[in-house]
Amino acid sequence: MIIESTSIDGLYVIDPERHEDERGYFARAWCVNELSEEGLTAGFVQGSISYNAKANTLRGLHLQTEPHGETKLIRCEAGAVFDVILDLRPESDTYLEWEGFELDPTNGRQLYVAPGLAHGFQTLVDATVVGYQIDTFYQPGYASGVRWDDPAFGIEWPDATERIMSDKDRSWPDFEATVEGDS
Repeated sequence: MIIESTSIDGLYVIDPERHEDERGYFARAWCVNELSEEGLTAGFVQGSISYNAKANTLRGLHLQTEPHGETKLIRCEAGAVFDVILDLRPESDTYLEWEGFELDPTNGRQLYVAPGLAHGFQTLVDATVVGYQIDTFYQPGYASGVRWDDPAFGIEWPDATERIMSDKDRSWPDFEATVEGDS
């Protein structure tokens, strides 16, 4: 595994260390020892799968709030996604900054996402599957999110004439209004 930090603290890109031959390649998806050596959480207790039938399906941006924040290891198991991570930790030096990555089974890239970072993705092709390893059990009362196109973040999503989304993801309130309302 090749683990690289990003500009956002708590967000890491993990690329496979491939052993290739004429059949393809073999690589470890994750290793408790290697993650622990980097000081990263490796005690995953739950796995989830998101199947997306159509291209331009957009899910997110989601996170679990404290005290039930989640560390996630995310990968695309079929198809392809543009994956976005947004820092929503007010104490962070990269608060409200985002990074985007293309994930697919060919590149084998994974994202390690710390608590307080929101996650979302847009599928790039039909029949896309995204897999998650998560370090804590889901607590529905702590599910939260922000709107994918909120101008407070300026996220540059891939072009799409129409996106397939849940009503909930379309209707998160403006982030600035939410923050001002909390003060």
